[in-house]
Amino acid sequence: MTPSPSPTALSTAASPELSTTQLSTAQVFSVIIPAFNEAGTIAGTLNQLAVHLDRLRLDWELIVVDDGSVDQTAAIVEQAAAANRRIRLVRGGRGGKGKAIRRGMLEARGAWRFMADADLAMPPDNLERFLDAVAAPPAPHIVIGSREAPGSQRVGEHWLRHLIGRVFNAHVRLFALPGIADTQCGFKLFSAEAAETLFPRLTISGFAFDVELLVLARRAGFEVREAGIIWHGRADSRVAVPRGAAAFGDVLRIRWNALTGRYGPRTSRPPSPQGIRRSSSSSPSSTAAAPSPR
Repeated sequence: MTPSPSPTALSTAASPELSTTQLSTAQVFSVIIPAFNEAGTIAGTLNQLAVHLDRLRLDWELIVVDDGSVDQTAAIVEQAAAANRRIRLVRGGRGGKGKAIRRGMLEARGAWRFMADADLAMPPDNLERFLDAVAAPPAPHIVIGSREAPGSQRVGEHWLRHLIGRVFNAHVRLFALPGIADTQCGFKLFSAEAAETLFPRLTISGFAFDVELLVLARRAGFEVREAGIIWHGRADSRVAVPRGAAAFGDVLRIRWNALTGRYGPRTSRPPSPQGIRRSSSSSPSSTAAAPSPR
């Protein structure tokens, strides 16, 4: 196994020249990473993200929420945070990915808040596809990464995982979220308003928390767009069969909660958020984010 880059590299790496998608620094951009036993990947993930966010000239922060790791994940993040003040470790008990994301989103200070998986299955340069989607008014409050939308590509995914994923999505579309092709991709962008409205209302912390989050978003009137991304499969995926099976039941529970009013009444669409402004020299991404049917 190739060793992960040292977290100290974050303090010394020079900021590359601006790409053609130069961004305004008027707003803080937060990246929230849930991590459980990611000692083998987390340093490299932080290093790649820091370099790419610097290239975009964003005023950024990286928040790693440790979900009760028993390896050196937290220690590695602490070293990185000591070398770069824009990196922060939040310690959480073992509560599941949904709980970790919830805490990170509510501790973030960004006008825009991006959730990312610790293994960085999506190449960092795909972040620009999300930024493009909110660059011009009217910007949506939520952009979700999709492995099914136009411009997407799956690399190295085991056929069985893909099959189970599509069966689960069909289940989701039937009972909870018609029109959304991929609810489970671990890369999603939220305005501060959407994050602070939705995450406190999450009740599910397991695999189906994304489904509940997007159901809440629709009921609150937030526009959701899908952005096709390149996604690299991971051989040691941790979605265990029992937890995966439980997610099917959680979707039915979400449906029941919506029908019985536990999520509250539907509300009208809130005003569009202020987008992330591009310089005049920017050029649009070749892949646009498509709005999901409401």
